[in-house]
Amino acid sequence: MNDRDPFAAARDITAPEVEKRPVEITQHGLTRTDNYAWLRDENWQEVLRDPSKLDDDIRAVLDAENAYYNEVTGDLDQLRKTLFEEMRARIKEDDSSVPMPDGGWKYWTKYRESGQYPVFMRAPRAGGDEQVLFDGDAEKGDSKFFSIRGVSHSPDHKLVSYALDRLGSEYYTISIRNIETGEDYTDRIESADGSGATWNADSSGFFYVERDDNQRPVRVRYHLLGADPAEDKLVYEEKDDSFFLYVSKSQSGDYIFIHADSQITSEVRYIRADAPDAAPVVIAARDNGVEYSPEHYGDEFLIRTNAGGAVDFKIVKAPIADPGRENWQDWIAHEAGSYIVDFAPFKDYFVRIVRSDALPRIVVSTYDGEQHEVAFDEAAYAIGVNPGYEFDAKVLRFSYESPSTPEQTYDYDMQTRTRTLLKTQEVPSGHDPSLYVVERLNAPAPDGAQIPVMVLRLKSTPKDGSAPVLLYGYGSYGVTIPDSFSTNILPLVDRGVIYALAHMRGGAAKGRQWYLDGKLDKKMNTFTDFAAAADALIADGYTSPKRIVIYGGSAGGLLVGATVNLRPELFAGVIGAVPFVDVINTISDGELPLTPPEWEEWGNPITSKEQYQWIAAYSPYDNIQEADYPPIMATAGLADYRVTYWEPAKWVARLRDEARGGPFVLRTNMGAGHGGSAARFERLEERAHLYAFALKALGMEEAAPVEHEK
Repeated sequence: MNDRDPFAAARDITAPEVEKRPVEITQHGLTRTDNYAWLRDENWQEVLRDPSKLDDDIRAVLDAENAYYNEVTGDLDQLRKTLFEEMRARIKEDDSSVPMPDGGWKYWTKYRESGQYPVFMRAPRAGGDEQVLFDGDAEKGDSKFFSIRGVSHSPDHKLVSYALDRLGSEYYTISIRNIETGEDYTDRIESADGSGATWNADSSGFFYVERDDNQRPVRVRYHLLGADPAEDKLVYEEKDDSFFLYVSKSQSGDYIFIHADSQITSEVRYIRADAPDAAPVVIAARDNGVEYSPEHYGDEFLIRTNAGGAVDFKIVKAPIADPGRENWQDWIAHEAGSYIVDFAPFKDYFVRIVRSDALPRIVVSTYDGEQHEVAFDEAAYAIGVNPGYEFDAKVLRFSYESPSTPEQTYDYDMQTRTRTLLKTQEVPSGHDPSLYVVERLNAPAPDGAQIPVMVLRLKSTPKDGSAPVLLYGYGSYGVTIPDSFSTNILPLVDRGVIYALAHMRGGAAKGRQWYLDGKLDKKMNTFTDFAAAADALIADGYTSPKRIVIYGGSAGGLLVGATVNLRPELFAGVIGAVPFVDVINTISDGELPLTPPEWEEWGNPITSKEQYQWIAAYSPYDNIQEADYPPIMATAGLADYRVTYWEPAKWVARLRDEARGGPFVLRTNMGAGHGGSAARFERLEERAHLYAFALKALGMEEAAPVEHEK
């Protein structure tokens, strides 16, 4: 450990001066001044669809910020290349998924050597020639941005649908291809969401979700193959801006479900897949605070719901003939602290994913009540279940991994209770799990709550307070970041950096109540929990103050932005990837694409002074201290409609104006949206920028990976 300033030379570089154009905003009798509101283009909706239309003054600011970032971090070029090469060396480039059977075929995806995009494949189930359904590398063409979503084959196995975004705006175009001829239908669906086509029973048409001009998925349409898309039937349109739509198909294949969800309320309609022209029927009318999601079995719907105070959810049955809430009958009871995350019915078995105390498990049951669990042993791990295409299946496909164990794919015989290992993720450059330690600690929050924290380190990394730490978190929307295996983090861990993942309130690692205790008026718990995780890492001897870089993206960017405002002296650096930091302004603007549904997550500052004050108390942009801050790196995507580019741009400008320390840098991808590049190696290059900045902030830009004994 040393006290040198890794960014000493950068302090002689003149940072961009972003012009102040003060705007006074008054809400509930309270006035705030926003000097950088002008960075939001007046024609922002056009910019999201076509970034070339960005105002020249704003483009000049973003270009200047990119130039400043390049100058401040210019000495990291070689480190970034090294990190990229190390991450790429851990990826099996010509990899493929385990084929999934469906009728007489089996389907999978693969990557070719040096390929950036997936190739979607199939072959006869009994053996035979492979067929390419969609080749991402070949289809990209000269598009600067290219994202593939919603690739699905029709029930008759003759057609494949796919959805493409060539701008990064997340407006997708759905196309249909004849598998045998390789020719596309002339009918193309514009302005769809990325879920693509949900096929009817006889493959003659499909349902899809259309986004409006504000990027909101609010209309479900039905397209008959060969018809003019302009004539597509409007199946359902959502009029409440706080509800977004998506479409799913039952595991049985018999029903199409149209889901209208807000943050806390659900309403689902159903249509028989063999009667696509029928009017959709509501299962249960929306009731504020009641969430539910249905599946189909026999003459009943099986419904996961929190109705009746089932905070961690239960499963009920309802007759299809009359599925209203008054006819719901409890089937699998609510168990506090045992959160039913998801479920899938099969002909003879019922599978559910349950999470307790930040650990997931698989529960398999028969319909007469006999059940058992699939057991796992490590201190922290992640599982994934793929129900596949077939309802009459006795084998369940699942994956298992931990921070030190590469992903393993299994087929689990639900009748004999035996598992068969199908594939273990290959790490071409080599990986020995025994060289690493996965630990878990519980960090005491200020109010006594115990915050689970996963820790991954080399066995050789000392636990004497000297090790550097990269602390990651998210903590919103009830999302739980899995304790999974990531080849990308290993270059840092192999340099002696401890990687820690905190499961704060606002996520649902310890159940649904864990989420409820980190939203609305309790949102501050998320940020104090994250700081408590850092304090616990120090108290347990992993690290010391100023030896921790915190990292989060999107709402995780809010997490790190709010936490550094609370404890700027604690950290060595901050990385906010497309960070949601201008909370009070964004959530006060009902015209922005995602704002109306967000009021149930954060509060509505437009209608309530109290809720305005909740948000104003932590909004990172509005709570910057006049104090010494660590170096901070923010990223943005010009076509990002989820966290618009001006949020990180404004945040960095205001940090320079009001805080001391830094440097504060912004790197904007001028041709991508929220997720950055969709090309797998370009994503690694973007990640290398973040990790190189973290290593520099920790004074480790010259560090090499530890040499392991052979």
